[in-house]
Amino acid sequence: MIRVYRSGARVFETVVAGPSGWILPPDAIWVDLFEPTVDEDRAVEAALKLSIPTREEMAELEASSRLYRESGATYLTADIIHNGDADIPTVDPVTFVLTSGPLVTIRYFDPKPFTLLVEKLEREPALCSTGADLFVNLMEAIIDRASDILSMNAAKVDGVANHVFAGRKTVGFDHLINKLGRAHITNARIEQSLAGLARIFAYVSSDERIDHVPDARDHLRSLSGDAASLISHNQAVAAGINFQLSAALGLINIEQSSIIKLFSVASVALMPPTLIASIYGMNFTHMPELTKWWGYPAALLAMVVAAILPLLWFRKKGWL
Repeated sequence: MIRVYRSGARVFETVVAGPSGWILPPDAIWVDLFEPTVDEDRAVEAALKLSIPTREEMAELEASSRLYRESGATYLTADIIHNGDADIPTVDPVTFVLTSGPLVTIRYFDPKPFTLLVEKLEREPALCSTGADLFVNLMEAIIDRASDILSMNAAKVDGVANHVFAGRKTVGFDHLINKLGRAHITNARIEQSLAGLARIFAYVSSDERIDHVPDARDHLRSLSGDAASLISHNQAVAAGINFQLSAALGLINIEQSSIIKLFSVASVALMPPTLIASIYGMNFTHMPELTKWWGYPAALLAMVVAAILPLLWFRKKGWL
């Protein structure tokens, strides 16, 4: 689908799939390709005289395939985090093409920053007058959304910490460890997205199109600082996840050791009574206690004393 945003407009114009001989409106400042077909790619290429990267090309990881200039246009590809309200957000690539005319975006999913910027343009049609201006505002929306997802993930990690260090027994720790695992995956994907955005800010800061946007360089410098601070915060969250995971596993080991210790003490304490019971269970002929009235109570008392003495010894040694 091709969506075109024109200067001063409040809504996108949608171009029907597979346009033939499509001509770009002269006042267009944003061409958004959402899950484009081959015909739509060719139509935009013909109208703007530039190459549109394929989905496979967008997925390439090397910097030379993600940040480059070609035919007078600047191509910038970054992994954008989306579906942030889910347990595990997703990252997918989006390509931004800065041209002498409109901003071109190529994407195969619908990240929330795009929707937020469109809603903002509906309220303030005069917010953006050029493609470069749109690019800066879109980058700001993406950074804001990444910050929101990072805050939500940090809150989840803090919630797990309250359970890990609540002083209760290690009940349900498997559920907490699963939560920490999901938080770790989210953390890694946030950093992946922020690192790509930081590279974009550094690369595009030297683009001559940015000079035509008032305060654009200062805005990009601010966004670059925001990305750096968010990366630092994200790394602190990662350290917290690793610490809590180690603490949870340590508490589980302590609990298991306590259980094993309890069984070990019980086994040792019951060994002397078992020995006494074994002796009196032999039924030898010459065992005078068996014929006495006090034989049975004496055997019981001996077993009780034999069980208590090891427990008292363990307690004195500090093993209990």
